[in-house]
Amino acid sequence: MADRSPDGRTPEPRPGRSHVKIDAHQHFWRYSAAEFGWIGEHRSQLKRDYLPEELRAAISKSGVEGTIAVEARQSEEETEALLDLADRWSFVRGVVGWLPIAGDDFGERLERFAARPKLRGLRHVVQDESDEEFLLRPEFNRGIDKLLARGLAYDVLVFERQLPQVIGFVDLHPYQTFILDHCGKPRVADREMEPWRSRMQELAERINVYCKISGLVTEAQPGQWKAEDIVPYIEVVIDLFGPERVMFGSDWPVCLTETDYRGWLALCAGYIDTYSQSEQRRFWADTAREAYRL
Repeated sequence: MADRSPDGRTPEPRPGRSHVKIDAHQHFWRYSAAEFGWIGEHRSQLKRDYLPEELRAAISKSGVEGTIAVEARQSEEETEALLDLADRWSFVRGVVGWLPIAGDDFGERLERFAARPKLRGLRHVVQDESDEEFLLRPEFNRGIDKLLARGLAYDVLVFERQLPQVIGFVDLHPYQTFILDHCGKPRVADREMEPWRSRMQELAERINVYCKISGLVTEAQPGQWKAEDIVPYIEVVIDLFGPERVMFGSDWPVCLTETDYRGWLALCAGYIDTYSQSEQRRFWADTAREAYRL
């Protein structure tokens, strides 16, 4: 199933590929079963190492000149490792790591990591929390308050059902930059738009929230999706947030379970190429530069 596009081949990106691009969402890891329990048997091809040299080959000739490496396991060691990779590989422009935001000593831990210039944000895997009100916990929000002074973004990773809590959470921090991963994980496989669309409309009214066009292929029907299953969700997000608050992300290597890098790039290009040149520049690079202060 890997290394293919929706129709079984890898199409060439449409016009507009000359734009400089930043991939705002990708991962690196050295695989171990103990640390990557979220990689199940249905994703068995991900059970190996994925490192910068392989990604650099995947993005070659694509116009992607920089990336944001995002945590894939919740540990400080992961954050340290990603920052070390970013120091060695210049195309990795920034890191969204993990730190214990709700911890009593978060301020001290943040102080140490904030000295690393490529740390551009933090993320917590809220989608896996059993407490649906996790984002509203006082101790978590006290930690979020510390990000603003450091100029760090917070990546929001949730399922569609958690979007009401996200809205309440964002309202507690009107000056903090938030970036919604994977379009809030709509139910693409079920071809459902509601209540996702209505909740996204409400969230988009918060001007400090950006959204990544990423992760949609792995929310679709495995091995059976077509571009027309994905594009309506892209349309909604760009319509609600506007090109100035959406950005491209590949979710590499997770996307490889459904398409290769060029396949996802081509699908996005096929839609965004209908926009003006300035709007395309926002989508491909400028929004990510702004949100992550690259």
